Amino acid sequence: MPDTLILIDIQRDYFPGGRFPLVGPEAAAERAAALLGAFRDRGLPVIHVRHESLEADAGFLAAGTEGAQLHPAVAPADDEIVVTKHHPNAFLETDLEGHLAAGSSLVVAGMMTSMCVDATVRAASDLGYSVTVAGDACAAPDLEHAGTRVAGPDVHAAFLAALGSAYAEVRTVDELIRTP
Repeated sequence: MPDTLILIDIQRDYFPGGRFPLVGPEAAAERAAALLGAFRDRGLPVIHVRHESLEADAGFLAAGTEGAQLHPAVAPADDEIVVTKHHPNAFLETDLEGHLAAGSSLVVAGMMTSMCVDATVRAASDLGYSVTVAGDACAAPDLEHAGTRVAGPDVHAAFLAALGSAYAEVRTVDELIRTP
């Protein structure tokens, strides 16, 4: 298993009843929780990343709201680092890189596959980290472009395919947990 787990934006607004529910967030959070448990059992480092929108008209993940809180399924332990970000890329204007050992390999999971997971994985790769994405521990929204609706599972698959082609290895949580 890679050295450090980074859980990105598994926050309440992305779940049913939240301000921007994704497609399949419960299943993704369940897989992320299993991965988190495996990292904890092996004594490996875990970093939680949470997005806070600072704009006055933020549609979701607004600072100080319940929706911006991390989901209880992946709540940080007292000794785990939480990085707050304001941009899709978790490295931009944060201290994330300062918490990573030089040459660390990373496993990334979270929300949204098409935004913050994508931006962070690409940045990590550009910074020289070896990255694995736990694809089944991520979720994406339905999107629309030029009048064409793209279903969340298709968005998710397209972004994982793109990341897997050049920036990261994409694996399932079970594959990661089974790796000695």
